[in-house]
Amino acid sequence: MECNEPPSLADICLAWVCRCLEQLCAEREDGSLCFHHCPLFPQMLADQLLRRMAEEGVLNDRTIGVFRSNEHLRLCCVCVRAARLSAEAFRLAMQPHRLQELNASRVCGGLTVSDVLLSLAANTECRDNLQRLDLSRLEMGEGCLVNKPLSFSAMSSLRTVHLAGTELEDSGLADICILPQLEALDISSTRVTDLTPLLDCQATLKSLSAHDLRHLEMPETRLLLVLNRLEGLRHLDLSHLCLSSDGVGVMQQLLEKPGIFPALVSLDVSGQREITNDMMESFLKGRPNMNFVGLLGTGAGFSDFFTANSNLKVAGEANIGQVSEALRRYCERECCIHQALVHLGDLTTDLDEAQPDVLKLVTMAMKNNEKSLHVQVAATACVFNLTSRTNSLGMPIYLLRNAVHHLLTAMRNFPNQEQLQRNCLLSLCNEWILHNVPFDRFDGAQMVITWLNICDDPDLQRMAVAMYYILVAVKPTTEETTQLGAEAFMVELLGIVQERASMGIVDATLRFALSVLWSLTDECPTASHHFIQCHGLELYQELLETYHRETDIQKSVLGLLNNVAEVVDLRTDLMDEDLHEYLLSLLDGVGVDISVRYFAGGILAHLLSTGESNWTLDLDFRDIILRKLHSAILTWTTPEEEMVSYRSFRPFYPLLHSSQPTSVQLWAAWAVHLVCEQNASLYAEMLQEEGGLDIVKELITHPDTHDDVRRLAEGIVGISETDQEQPVQEVFLVPL
Repeated sequence: MECNEPPSLADICLAWVCRCLEQLCAEREDGSLCFHHCPLFPQMLADQLLRRMAEEGVLNDRTIGVFRSNEHLRLCCVCVRAARLSAEAFRLAMQPHRLQELNASRVCGGLTVSDVLLSLAANTECRDNLQRLDLSRLEMGEGCLVNKPLSFSAMSSLRTVHLAGTELEDSGLADICILPQLEALDISSTRVTDLTPLLDCQATLKSLSAHDLRHLEMPETRLLLVLNRLEGLRHLDLSHLCLSSDGVGVMQQLLEKPGIFPALVSLDVSGQREITNDMMESFLKGRPNMNFVGLLGTGAGFSDFFTANSNLKVAGEANIGQVSEALRRYCERECCIHQALVHLGDLTTDLDEAQPDVLKLVTMAMKNNEKSLHVQVAATACVFNLTSRTNSLGMPIYLLRNAVHHLLTAMRNFPNQEQLQRNCLLSLCNEWILHNVPFDRFDGAQMVITWLNICDDPDLQRMAVAMYYILVAVKPTTEETTQLGAEAFMVELLGIVQERASMGIVDATLRFALSVLWSLTDECPTASHHFIQCHGLELYQELLETYHRETDIQKSVLGLLNNVAEVVDLRTDLMDEDLHEYLLSLLDGVGVDISVRYFAGGILAHLLSTGESNWTLDLDFRDIILRKLHSAILTWTTPEEEMVSYRSFRPFYPLLHSSQPTSVQLWAAWAVHLVCEQNASLYAEMLQEEGGLDIVKELITHPDTHDDVRRLAEGIVGISETDQEQPVQEVFLVPL
């Protein structure tokens, strides 16, 4: 599927089945699953379901049980790559099916080559019909190739055998090469020392991959003889072939030998540094049907012959196209992937257009090499290059979501690697991505906080806190906010604030941290409790004194304390006379910004709303605050720019009750009137939906309502009713 194409209906349905397996299935006595009800799947769709389960990471001993019967799910081309399966679970699931293809590469959980061969040998139809077998990266296991049933040659229909990365030795190769129909063989990175057995299949062999054969001990003349006999080869991979000291120049001899490989269309010699442009050009010109050549790490491939030939695909390093081909071809080869990514990083530093196909290849490399630090460092740098500036705007959302997932995985796997963390944070500190790409924000916040806990680099701290700020600024749900405001996160953020406050620093990190804390406590009592428990109040009182001339710092501090004051059982913690005196000084202080006055008044209004019985300070002092708050609000003017935003008006409704003091009602009415006046379309509707408009109307009609409060209340109703009278654009439905 191309990057710009939406998923097919079949893909969507299969993904849903994978997510809902537990609900769709019953459990057998042994713990495995079987479907409650299952229609007869087309064979191809059954294969796709199994593959999708493996790709989604939900295929295991328990879930593979749904394939134990072939009544409704009939498998033919099986892919369980990288799943976690035991030998017994694999045997029970595969036993009923007549397989033609099997890919069990990279399976973990104990499954070995011997186990697979034993399972296949027990099924006559599988043994006689299997044509393609991929067991790459599996352990050989005991008894493999010792007796006839546990040999490859027992499966006479095999045409393709892949055993890359296994401990295959010369005896195993000899067993495979006597297969009468063998056409394709991959013995890369095995323990094979001698390729002579290939002569037994020279009449049928069309594809040979012998990448990175580190144990090869053949004399140069013998190797050339064997390769020269393989006249039917169409695909040959000799990349990173480790030759003995007497093999110097063997590649040159091979390529310059007249008439060798007459049917060849694909040749990979990546990593062979003796290769030159002239050598390859001469070889390719004599074979006009060649469509691929691998030249990564050779120094060749930069001439016009390679870069201008549209019919020849090149895996190299000359341009993005060649590097992309290398990423596509070498997805299973860590050393090649790393080398390609390093070159890609150099080639993508100044991109001026989106490259979704390239990003897809990079994320594939990250997925296939999750535990490789050097691959992840290079890949995360490429992700940043490919998604920075406006490049992310041209990427499909699902592709960016996949990239974010792999970035967070890399951060989790390598928490102490500074360069990798820097690359990830640079990529993730993208406001467009964080606002528009769906992903687990709690997981992202955890990664950021984990990094902050061990990071001393000021630049990285700034990026981490900025990312956390954006995560919170997208207005997560209350549940998400509660998670993001967990005590561990609160401690770390307060620690950053404390560190900067102790030095009197005012920087972006401090501002971001304060904004994050403010957002986390917005209508989130749990986060507010964590703030108090983590001694945040004492720290914030120090901040008010230290940064009394910094309006934005004061606003963030008072905004958070306003959120805390909304939580009824935390109001006693705010009953501090010095704090109240300071707040009073802000209400009508000369040069004090309206936003600072507003939040100072809000804290006092919430505390005053608790009533005299819950007021723990001097009652005369309370009367003074009530009078000063009222008189101060009357002097406030509406700011031209938006000053504050709210998720809802619910915290204000108790303050508008008729039993509240006038100054408390006045502050709440001023606040609601302010936001309704600045954004009527949003807040007038919110007021109506929450039933707040009725509360305001009751305040207008109540005989004890003060005229100052009534005027604001009438203004709120007027704005709301005017907004409701706005004409609604008609929508005409066109019949299908």
